Amino acid sequence: MTTDRAFLVVAVLVTALLAACSTPGTRVVLLPQADDKPSAVIVRANDGEEVLSRPYQRATAAVGASGAPVVDQADPARVQADHKILFDMRPPAPQRYTVYFEVGGTTLTPASQQVMNEALTAAQTRSGSDIVVTGHTDTKGALEQNDMLSQRRAQEVAQLFVERQFPSARIEAVGRGEREPAVPTADEVDEPRNRRVTIEVR
Repeated sequence: MTTDRAFLVVAVLVTALLAACSTPGTRVVLLPQADDKPSAVIVRANDGEEVLSRPYQRATAAVGASGAPVVDQADPARVQADHKILFDMRPPAPQRYTVYFEVGGTTLTPASQQVMNEALTAAQTRSGSDIVVTGHTDTKGALEQNDMLSQRRAQEVAQLFVERQFPSARIEAVGRGEREPAVPTADEVDEPRNRRVTIEVR
């Protein structure tokens, strides 16, 4: 789940809780992200604020109360049971794939062909999805050349989706060059695990 989507879910849950409260006020529950990445939200009241940074932390600001919202820990099972419809409305978690390339070019390794097919199938079966394709290189060669090579790899993968009739307007292809290696190395190291493109179908 992306951060934006996580906050969307939070916002939806806040609305529901407000509607469900028997006494007027504001209540916010921080939901976990699908990929378990850390997240946080600041809850402000008239006289203070609190940061929720753990899943299912809850902040309550009652009408007429002074000071910062009161923070406690909600019971996950209870929250999910009380708001099952909202949880069922959450978008599915992104699907992530990584494909690898032969040295110095845009040819997929044989093993990555199957992964590519799986990513193509996922994109076609996920209604309304969009795709982020990010190209990378190892540290062989000049920085500027690797920037261009990573972009070419990303574009090559993006084109495979377009050839399967996936709308190009819903594909973002970017290159990171050698700046974000999967395996940190010294300069001028031929590392096959860094010659890659990551694909996020979301």
